[in-house]
Amino acid sequence: MGNKTVKCIVIAAVLLLVVLVNVKMSLASEVILKDGSKIEGTIVKMNTKSVSIKTSLGLLTISRDKIATINLVDVQNTPSTTVPKPVTTPAPAEAKPAPPNKVTDIDGNVYHTVRIGTQVWMVENLKTTKYRDGTSIPNITDNTAWSNLTTGAYCDYNNGPSNSATYGRLYNWYAATDARGICPTGWHVPSDAEWTTLVNYFGGDSVAGGKLKEAGTTHWASPNTGATNESGFTAFPGGYRQSNGSFDDIGIVGYWWSATGTDAATAWYRFMGCGNSDVGRNNYGKTGGFSVRCVRD
Repeated sequence: MGNKTVKCIVIAAVLLLVVLVNVKMSLASEVILKDGSKIEGTIVKMNTKSVSIKTSLGLLTISRDKIATINLVDVQNTPSTTVPKPVTTPAPAEAKPAPPNKVTDIDGNVYHTVRIGTQVWMVENLKTTKYRDGTSIPNITDNTAWSNLTTGAYCDYNNGPSNSATYGRLYNWYAATDARGICPTGWHVPSDAEWTTLVNYFGGDSVAGGKLKEAGTTHWASPNTGATNESGFTAFPGGYRQSNGSFDDIGIVGYWWSATGTDAATAWYRFMGCGNSDVGRNNYGKTGGFSVRCVRD
């Protein structure tokens, strides 16, 4: 055994004795003598020369040079006539479970989720054809009928369901904010302020788009400037349906409703394009068709 190890043991023993000498003790103990005999009781005094232990036969004082080992149990000053309380380590507090990383809508569509700061967002654009209570959302394909709507509706881009499989469906603002709820239970369409929180988390309007957009040109048109998707948000460019019913910008720009209206006819939305790293903010007529991303309550 090296000198450093011996020194550590000696120091530890001295420290233990100092502590025991300077505290009022009530320590259940098992004292094993060098001849192999064992004495059980409660130590009431200990110093470098001797140990005094209260046993069933009375108080015994034993010279330290006769003792081989002392096994101590802290009984926290309980009377020696009681059963000693074992020293236990509290169980660690149960960790709060992480939120599920998937959520399912009323149609059975499954969406991945990502935590961003204090918010949890869906990673895909919404695809549901029903409100949360199971009521069907009208699928309006006719341009004139679409332009005259004052109630909720959805459509597929260019009325092609295959586009929705990748980019999600397009909803007018009336559907996005219908009281029956378009997002799964526990989720909602983000307010303008919640969009602002997301954008500011990644540095503001001029740079956040690159961090939110899916990287590469599989779904985005070239050059998809600045796209890294370091956020995990994976913004897709689903295009939009104009208030007159025509379609535009799939693969080029993504548009997402907020739940915040600006006046009786328009509401706030966010958009990201393939040609820069911005997140734009503007208002548009509530009859327009945009993508929807849900955020957790």
